[in-house]
Amino acid sequence: MNVAIVDDHKMFRQGVEAMLDDIPELSLAWGASNSQETLDKLNDQVPDVILMDITLGEESGITLTKKILESYPDIKILGLSMHKEDNYIVKILESGAKGYLLKDAGSEEMVRAIKIVYEGDTYYSSHVTNVLMKHVTQGTRPSEKGDKIPLTARETEILKLIAEEYSNPEIAKQLFISIRTVDTHRRNLLDKLQAKNTAGLVKYAIRHGIIEN
Repeated sequence: MNVAIVDDHKMFRQGVEAMLDDIPELSLAWGASNSQETLDKLNDQVPDVILMDITLGEESGITLTKKILESYPDIKILGLSMHKEDNYIVKILESGAKGYLLKDAGSEEMVRAIKIVYEGDTYYSSHVTNVLMKHVTQGTRPSEKGDKIPLTARETEILKLIAEEYSNPEIAKQLFISIRTVDTHRRNLLDKLQAKNTAGLVKYAIRHGIIEN
């Protein structure tokens, strides 16, 4: 897995770069401190995963995330910040990031998050999950459940596990099916529920009582 980091704090960036160098299955593509440097380096090498700081100075990581995904939709972006405020978390996820990691997370959690988003899943820490659930349920009324889209029993099972933060391999193990089958169901759910990403699936699951908030 080729990983890049975008962060305007040189010492933090170098610390993460050193950590990545010690992980055999991860390869450091490059580091960048701002938007222009990031776009320039993308022209030379496209990584699998980008660790994206939210506050970059002249342009936010949120704006840069949208810009990158317009040109490189297959890149997995993991938001990285010290901010725990709801607004930052929701905005970076809505911009297309596959997850949000707090900078005080340990190296093991960071590596796990990178692997999860690389595999196509979304990574939320418990704090971020709570924020997301609170956000999507604010203002929801019981009458809004009337637009529920019919799902098969298997689709409901898989949607529930996705909303409970199970990865594709974990869902496959839980339901005794192949990872490929889980991936097919996930894509079908995205299409059926007209959701852009896993966050959209979580929103639907909460809104329609498939999981409790």
